[in-house]
Amino acid sequence: MTRLSVNINKIATLRNARGGNSPDLIKLTRLIEKFGAQGITVHPRPDERHIKYQDVYDLKNHISTELNIEGNPKEQKFVDLVLDIVPEQVTLVPDNTNQLTSDHGWNTIKEKEFLSEIISVFKNKGIRTSIFVDPDLDIINGALSTGTDRIELYTESYACLYNTDKEKAIQKFIEAAELANKLNIGINAGHDLSLKNLNYFDSQITDLLEVSIGHALISDSLIYGLEKTIKLYLGKLCN
Repeated sequence: MTRLSVNINKIATLRNARGGNSPDLIKLTRLIEKFGAQGITVHPRPDERHIKYQDVYDLKNHISTELNIEGNPKEQKFVDLVLDIVPEQVTLVPDNTNQLTSDHGWNTIKEKEFLSEIISVFKNKGIRTSIFVDPDLDIINGALSTGTDRIELYTESYACLYNTDKEKAIQKFIEAAELANKLNIGINAGHDLSLKNLNYFDSQITDLLEVSIGHALISDSLIYGLEKTIKLYLGKLCN
């Protein structure tokens, strides 16, 4: 079964809107795990507009499932954080400073030298590495030479096209997954996956290991409640 990692950035965004500690990030994270999520994802950014660097240190002592830290390894503060925390997984994302949300993957060909060096740093600490990529076969071939353990397929294009032509929307991702499996690179996926499109994506991608979902899941929890929402998402990954 594909694992569900819940991105808790939006919980931190809500807390930061008023200051203080409501909602309580630690308490809700432990509930998310209790309700069945198999992982927790955080994506600290330099401006700390949602997850703060101190949050990650605090969370490490309370998480019982896998911790996945996302971010741009060209930011030394991010690299230092990951090496201090030693999470089960680090996902490398080529975000620009102050970027609203992730909107593109790595060019693994142009960035081969940099990615290879930083991935070796993390792997030497025993941290599983994943790199954020578009469903491009040349880019996935390039990922092999970086030494990464996994790729995370950037799924916004799939989500945007799903409602009008789901077969066309998924095709590049099927091809990307087939190549990654051939190259023995693990497959994660994330960005704009939701209750509407998750099941079809999971059913079409062979050996999908993990999905990271935040915005849609937290938004749905306002309607259904957190416990029911997590169970609904897990249900989409069971078929």
